[in-house]
Amino acid sequence: MKKTFFILSTLALLAACNQEARQAPKPAPASVQATLVPQTPPTDKWVGKWVGVEGLHLTIAKDDSIGRGHYLLTMQYGLDADDSGTFKGEAAEDGIAFNRPDGPQLLRAGDGAATGLKWLADKKDCLVVVTGEGYCRD
Repeated sequence: MKKTFFILSTLALLAACNQEARQAPKPAPASVQATLVPQTPPTDKWVGKWVGVEGLHLTIAKDDSIGRGHYLLTMQYGLDADDSGTFKGEAAEDGIAFNRPDGPQLLRAGDGAATGLKWLADKKDCLVVVTGEGYCRD
């Protein structure tokens, strides 16, 4: 009985040693990840100054220190002095995703009607955060 147990244990040990070690997949190198963002993201066309209503405004600048598809959004997004700041944004499928004190936001292209603001209704080139908050170019 001991002999049988010893032989089975030895066979099990040899079988385990014969298995190749499996490694976790490595993430793609930075050079490959960089190719996932287009050379010129469509959101690069949004760089510059945008105007809202009642003194609201948005300025988009590239954040080249991080890489393609990254932006700095300087905005006055509400009527209170505290409703302003500079936020880091990143190109997303539908626009520029960013976070500010009122939560995660998505800046997307639209027209004046999409802003929901009658003062911007006739504009054609606008960016909208939510209905009631939009910025347009003339």
